[in-house]
Amino acid sequence: GHLQTRGVLTLDAGAVKVLEGEGRSLLPVGVSAVAGNFTRGEMVVCQDKAGREIARGLVNYNADEARKIIGQPSEQIEQQLGYKDDDELIHRDNLVLV
Repeated sequence: GHLQTRGVLTLDAGAVKVLEGEGRSLLPVGVSAVAGNFTRGEMVVCQDKAGREIARGLVNYNADEARKIIGQPSEQIEQQLGYKDDDELIHRDNLVLV
């Protein structure tokens, strides 16, 4: 089978620029909204504020955790969640541009 998308991350302009132009990972600071219900390792769609799909990737945090850390620098993840597994919401190795 193929992976089903379980949610949507809306990215700010800076995040779109680094994903498309520099091939970098997606950090929580670049995400402005989270939609859907997903768990760690599930696929989500990354879109810009206009709704244009930018990428798809496997998330490092579940939907509730993502909602708590979006807009925050990676250094704040542990403070927001009480732990930190990864600096990235989606690591570049688990992200594909569309």
